Amino acid sequence: MNKSELIEIISEKGNIPKKRAEEVVNLVFDSMTDALVKGDRIEIRGFGSFVNREYESYTGRNPRTGESIKVEPKKLPFFKVGKELKERVDGKPSTPSGSSSSGNEISRSGDSAGSHPASH
Repeated sequence: MNKSELIEIISEKGNIPKKRAEEVVNLVFDSMTDALVKGDRIEIRGFGSFVNREYESYTGRNPRTGESIKVEPKKLPFFKVGKELKERVDGKPSTPSGSSSSGNEISRSGDSAGSHPASH
């Protein structure tokens, strides 16, 4: 899934205009980016967390020439998957019984709402 597909899904499932869905997606990503730039940790329960990891400088090698190069210290965002997401991707049940399993119900009902007349 890419960003435009995410916007499309939010627009359809949220029953909001595409432009508004795009604003929401941009707001979420911009807020997350700002938090990481400030060094904050982002935790989304059931999904995962984003943290910055700091890496020391080290001597690397240019793969083309074999020449030694100094790699400067850096900070990179790192994503750690949450338990619920890990279990769902792995096909293990993680939601309590009786609750919705995923957002697929909406797309299925959208499919049966006339886009596939043979299914009625």
